[in-house]
Amino acid sequence: MDISALYAEKLTTPDDAVSAIPSGSRLSMGMYAGEPPALLNALAQRAEQGEVGDLRVYYYETARIAGDSILRYELNDRIKPYSMFITGVERALIRRGMEDDGRKVVNYVPSNFHQAPRLLADEIGIDTFVHTVSPMDQHGYFSFGTGNDYSTRIARSAQRLILEVNRHMPRVQGDGAAIHISEVDVIVENDAPLIELPTRAASPEDETISRIIAGLVPDGACLQMGVGALPNLVCAALGARNDLGIHTEALNPGLVELVRAGVVTNRRKNIDRGKSVFTFAMGQRAMYDYLDDNPSVFSRPVDYVNDPRVIAQNDNVVSINATLQIDLTGACNSEHMLGHQYSASGGQLDFVRGAYASKGGRSIIAARSTAAKGTVSRIVPRLDGPVTTPRIDTHFIVTEYGSANLKGLSSTERALRIIELAHPDFRDELTRAARKMHLI
Repeated sequence: MDISALYAEKLTTPDDAVSAIPSGSRLSMGMYAGEPPALLNALAQRAEQGEVGDLRVYYYETARIAGDSILRYELNDRIKPYSMFITGVERALIRRGMEDDGRKVVNYVPSNFHQAPRLLADEIGIDTFVHTVSPMDQHGYFSFGTGNDYSTRIARSAQRLILEVNRHMPRVQGDGAAIHISEVDVIVENDAPLIELPTRAASPEDETISRIIAGLVPDGACLQMGVGALPNLVCAALGARNDLGIHTEALNPGLVELVRAGVVTNRRKNIDRGKSVFTFAMGQRAMYDYLDDNPSVFSRPVDYVNDPRVIAQNDNVVSINATLQIDLTGACNSEHMLGHQYSASGGQLDFVRGAYASKGGRSIIAARSTAAKGTVSRIVPRLDGPVTTPRIDTHFIVTEYGSANLKGLSSTERALRIIELAHPDFRDELTRAARKMHLI
């Protein structure tokens, strides 16, 4: 097989590439840095010109690339977003729709993240998949780079696979992370810089919470955490630990720094020993460069990484996630706020259950005690939205006022411990509510 000739045969322009996507398609795309800007801009232009419509786009976490192209409000009558994870892109669309006579513009698809490949392939039936990949190597393989997640599964099940080759995408080792030119339908090229995760300033509350969380992480722990200011602060507080491991949904810059510092060795893991395992990566250019052809980091599909049965095979798994609300029974709402879907369940419940099933493992769910500049308590009598983590699954909760292990506590003991973690301004009110609910 002459791979150079095959590459030349499949290479085309973004406009020609998206012309193969018919109206009525069910499209999916890579997450975050895996979003292909040239293809998405070309598809948006086709929709603007009325050349394509009735498109359903199914995806997890998106970025401004899609938000500024196919997910623009003006195209909503032709391209419908079906999101499994709500971000600022979708929240902006929801606000526009509410201002426009309450118009429904975003469709949320509830799911646990480890189920995403099956949902997209079998239940939804994605027919077209687009993704940014690294340049082809001498053997004819492209790398999905920062995004294994559901991408490596759906790329192989979709009827049409269109790849955008970008020299900035790192070549990442992993399970199914490389795909051969013979499996690809169409190729385009674009060397735009990869999107990078913005850095956010940490609050004093976050700094306190991170120190409390770090105190719950023992030597030899196998870590899972998300992205943002708090996870990076937690990582910075773990510099004195020894022989940590990584088996995480999201690989973030803080975790990479722990690997660089020798704090993470992965030698105490029972599975994937010696490897930092993740399903997607979000960070800055320096982190992407670190991932490039690095044998110590290994990407796997999300139906492996987030499967609670797989998570539990490592000992001392410590799962660290955030929430929006905690009620007096210990149930957590991590996705709904002010009457609207604000985020999603993502992989939270996957890791809450997997961590507790791990020998010596623990899950930690953290939140600042208040929101809206201290005027709203995040600890409430009853949740305002859906339950993301049920009370029977909640293990440790952390606010800036301390931590509580809820396992084994009665409903009365739980309520009292949770009230202690609330802001002092709201404790009396919560105590009255607990009495009214016959919790205390």
